[in-house]
Amino acid sequence: MAHQRLFRERPQYRLVDHKNIKPENVMKGVHLIGHGGIEKLVYKEDLPIPVPNNHEVLIQVTAAGVNNTDINTRLGWYSKKNIKTINNQKNLNLKDLENEPGSWTGHELSFPIIQGADICGHIVKVGKNVNQSRVGERVIVRTMQNHNNEKKTVGSEINGGFAQFTSIDSREAFLINSNWTDVQLASIPCSYSTAEGMLQKASAGKENILITGASGGVGSAAVQLSNLRGANVIAQCSKEKSEDLKIIGAHKTIDRNDSLIKLLGKNSIDLVVDLVGGKQWPQILEILKPGGRYVASGAIAGPIVEFDLRTLYLKDLIIYGSTFNHINIFHDLINYIERNKIKPIIAKTFALKDIKLAQEMFMEKKFVGKIVLVP
Repeated sequence: MAHQRLFRERPQYRLVDHKNIKPENVMKGVHLIGHGGIEKLVYKEDLPIPVPNNHEVLIQVTAAGVNNTDINTRLGWYSKKNIKTINNQKNLNLKDLENEPGSWTGHELSFPIIQGADICGHIVKVGKNVNQSRVGERVIVRTMQNHNNEKKTVGSEINGGFAQFTSIDSREAFLINSNWTDVQLASIPCSYSTAEGMLQKASAGKENILITGASGGVGSAAVQLSNLRGANVIAQCSKEKSEDLKIIGAHKTIDRNDSLIKLLGKNSIDLVVDLVGGKQWPQILEILKPGGRYVASGAIAGPIVEFDLRTLYLKDLIIYGSTFNHINIFHDLINYIERNKIKPIIAKTFALKDIKLAQEMFMEKKFVGKIVLVP
C-alpha cells in the first residue's frame, strides 16, 4: 500500500545524556573538498570539534537531512556558467567553475566545508554570552540566516550538520518541544522553510495551486502547507508517486511529462509553486489565470527557460523569486510541528559514513520526502 511505502521508516527517538557528554578534541564528519563528483565528499574521523564563540552554541548533531542544495553546491550548479540540469553534468569542465560563485549568496566558497543544511541536535556547550540554561535543549537550526544584512546559509557559508558537532549562532538554534524523533525533525528546516516562504510570499490561500516537483522535500512540504491553507492542490510528479502525494494532501496529480495545457486548461490556475523550470516552463504562464502568481525556488529540470514577455504583461502576471525568509517563517514552522499540523515524510536514513550512498539515492529521485543522515 502507498501509505506503508510512505511512512515505512520509523526511527526511534535518540536519547542523549547531556551531563555525561565529554567530547574529545576530534569528531567524525564529511568534508566537501571542492566542486565536482561524489568523490569530492571525504568522510573523516579526525576533524576538530568547533569551539563556540561568545554568541554561539555547540550542538551535538543527532540527525541531518539531505537536500538539493547539497548536490547543487557540490556540482557548482549555482554558478551562472553551469546551465545544465542537476542530473546532467556530463562534459562539464570543472576548471571553468574555479573562482566562480558557488553558493546561494553568489560568493565563492572556501573549501573544505561541512555541508548539511538540516540540523536537529542537542546543545552541549554555550559561549560566554549565552545563557548556560540552554545546555541540554533539543533544537533545530534555521538554514537561511540573515544578520546585519549579511546572508549566510548553513552548509555553505556556515559549516553544517554532516558532522557529529557544529557551532551555530545561538539566535539560530530554536528549542523544539515535540514528540517527533530527531530524524523526523531533521527533515524540516530547509525544505519546509523554503516551501512556507514561497507560499507566504505569494499570499497562497483557498485557491487552485499547482506544485511542480511535488515529490521532493520542498515539493511535498508545499503540498502539505498548501493543504493547510485550504487550497485545491494539484501536484506534478511521476505516476508511481501519485498515491503517496494524495496521502499527504494533494487533491489531484498530473504526470511530469504530460501537457499542462491539455490537462489543466489555459487560465485555470491561481498560483504555481515551481521547483522544476526546464522545457515545460512556457506552459506555466499559459495555465495561470489573468492576475495569477508564480513563485520559484528551484530549477532541477534546467535553469534556462523560454519566456514570452507578452504573456507576462498581457495577463498581468506576478512573478516571485524566493530564497531567504524572515525569521517569522521559522517560528511558524515550529508552531506547525508542535501542534502536529504537518507530518514528516522520511524515505530512508543512512549512517553519516554512507553519505555517498545517500546522495546517489537522492539523485535517482525515486522516493517521496526526505533522506536523513545519522552521525
